[in-house]
Amino acid sequence: MAGEYPSSDVLERIYQNQLGLEPALAELTRHAEQQGFIEVGDDVRGALWSIGENAGHTKQGLIKGL
Repeated sequence: MAGEYPSSDVLERIYQNQLGLEPALAELTRHAEQQGFIEVGDDVRGALWSIGENAGHTKQGLIKGL
């Protein structure tokens, strides 16, 4: 069962998830900030930064082929 999902395929899906989550969280952040939840916005922006950084590392792993 473990051999059914090569690491490169799993990594590609993680990367795609990161790319999809980033704009969704950004949109939610904008709505929260419009409602006055500035601190929440700051916290989510920190998480978005981490997602972006990790997506870059994930992409490099994909390019190198693990």
